[in-house]
Amino acid sequence: MSEYKIVAKPGVGEFVDKKSRFIAHVYAIDSEEQAQGYIEELKKKYWDARHNCYGYVLGKNNETQRFSDDGEPSGTAGKPILEVIKGNDIHNILIVVTRYFGGTLLGTGGLIRAYTKSSQDGIENASI
Repeated sequence: MSEYKIVAKPGVGEFVDKKSRFIAHVYAIDSEEQAQGYIEELKKKYWDARHNCYGYVLGKNNETQRFSDDGEPSGTAGKPILEVIKGNDIHNILIVVTRYFGGTLLGTGGLIRAYTKSSQDGIENASI
């Protein structure tokens, strides 16, 4: 049986760009229901945030992969979060990034960089 990386302890990462605040939460998950539970919990906690975007993978071979841009332009939030997960080769993981809009539009490239950076910071602050 081959070994694979999982989240041993949740982590949080934060990134600020042009007054927009991105808060990434990293969790270990065992099911889609558990992932949805964490997502709903964070939406309630950060009820005043503009977006709660996420990406997650489940299974030894990442059979289940889901992401959401939650109102951000298509491909600028959920997909970059999912790419960070796959790039780090971590299994059974959920990353939710909450964005507080700072008043300045970041553009497509800026959003991708911000969601990528906050996701990476979250993983760095979690125990893998």
